[in-house]
Amino acid sequence: MSDHPPHVLMVCTDHWPGSLFGCRGAPVLTPTCDQLMRGGVVFPNATSECPVCIPARRSQMTGLTPRSHGDRVYSDRMLMPDVPTLASCFRQAGYQCYASGKLHVYPQRDRIGFDDVALCEEGRMQFGCIDDYDSFLAAHGHAGEAFAHGMGNNQHHARPWHLDEALHPTTWITREACRMISRRDPTRPGFWYVSYVGPHPPSVPPQAYWDMYRDVDMPAPPIGDWARDMAALPDDLRARRLAEAGEPDALDPHAPAALWARRAFLASCTHIDHQLRLVLGALREQGLLDNTIILFTADHGDMLGAHGLWAKRVFYQGSCGIPFFLAGRPVTERLGGGRSDERLVCLADVMPTLLDLAGVAIPEHVEGLSAVGPVERELCFGEIDDEQQGQCISRMIRDRRYKFIYYPRGDHRQLFDLQEDPLECHNLIAVETLGPVRERLESALMAELHDGDEAWVRDGRLVGLSGHDCAPLPDPGLSGQRGYQFPPCPPRR
Repeated sequence: MSDHPPHVLMVCTDHWPGSLFGCRGAPVLTPTCDQLMRGGVVFPNATSECPVCIPARRSQMTGLTPRSHGDRVYSDRMLMPDVPTLASCFRQAGYQCYASGKLHVYPQRDRIGFDDVALCEEGRMQFGCIDDYDSFLAAHGHAGEAFAHGMGNNQHHARPWHLDEALHPTTWITREACRMISRRDPTRPGFWYVSYVGPHPPSVPPQAYWDMYRDVDMPAPPIGDWARDMAALPDDLRARRLAEAGEPDALDPHAPAALWARRAFLASCTHIDHQLRLVLGALREQGLLDNTIILFTADHGDMLGAHGLWAKRVFYQGSCGIPFFLAGRPVTERLGGGRSDERLVCLADVMPTLLDLAGVAIPEHVEGLSAVGPVERELCFGEIDDEQQGQCISRMIRDRRYKFIYYPRGDHRQLFDLQEDPLECHNLIAVETLGPVRERLESALMAELHDGDEAWVRDGRLVGLSGHDCAPLPDPGLSGQRGYQFPPCPPRR
């Protein structure tokens, strides 16, 4: 390894499922990531412990679980906890720290330890922030037109990008990352956080990428035997299915809207993959690549129609399973390369893993574990609460093979064998021979309950909550819709 401290490149995507890579058998073109994975270390059992943007990113940046950092919902006005962040630890160790893309913190201009941030917040103007990408569009004669394509920010309808490819947010985030690398202080190591807003909807890839998938046959998403009967679903899932009435028909694999939604999503992934090559090229041309640690991950995945569901907020693999792989010469010299590490990894592990690899001290507050250290967790616990009817309250606990999911409303349990049934098509909760597995995971889950969840337990057994009305939400699914954003909207109070 070089005598100089290693540089660190952390790539975070939004909504990217852990299995969605060409080298893992998915029908998607990801040559850059495939090459990095083949030469690096892949963690296939990586899980987002709270699969929604803000809580997940708080875990990434603080090394804390949702229980400790305070958010298991989506608290968009919550300050970061008063602890050293990943960026501030690197900066304290002498690193120059830059970010481009999405931070999703409050206030939106909080740099959370970075020296500078080129911000792209997906059109979130409700807090009075005009981000750097908005200013870039305005400077090029397209003020307020980021969402002039008309697609919703949290729906899976799709069309090609409406402006020149050079104005696409994925392209802009890449260009800003490359610019920061080229403008680095050559006497100090660098930590670069490249946070793509995609493939999070709106699914609007540039025309060239749309065309790549125009004639690709999309495999039907898996629909579990437990997911086919609406009446038998957990109350929260039934409410969510009704609330997602505005989404493409996931249960019909031939529905045009669903086919195009998946094609556009994959096209967005390929666009990111190709743009990542430019970041790596910038590092190579600057003579930095051979001494750079690379981490690729996501805040959570997307169900993409699996089991009749879209997006995130559930503990099925499409939503909570995330990519997590390390690459770069400093990694392979220490760990070897071209291998898979089956240990359980979560987003609280991002901070200690990168600090460990870089030789930077890990703060005492960190609850995550270094994914390259000697200590491995036996179980991974996940939790998410809802903000409104139609979302899901659920808890999850898993080991390397089995996953137990609990929906307290209606006291509904699910058990999946991820080794034999990685698509989670068969709920094994009633299988007698798995009684000891069920009891072990249920007991472990009860031990993790906190902040009022303990009321779900009576006489040492989970009893949950009463069910609730599953009537559809009055909102027609357009609550996240953006419009023309010039002149800027006044901030909400």
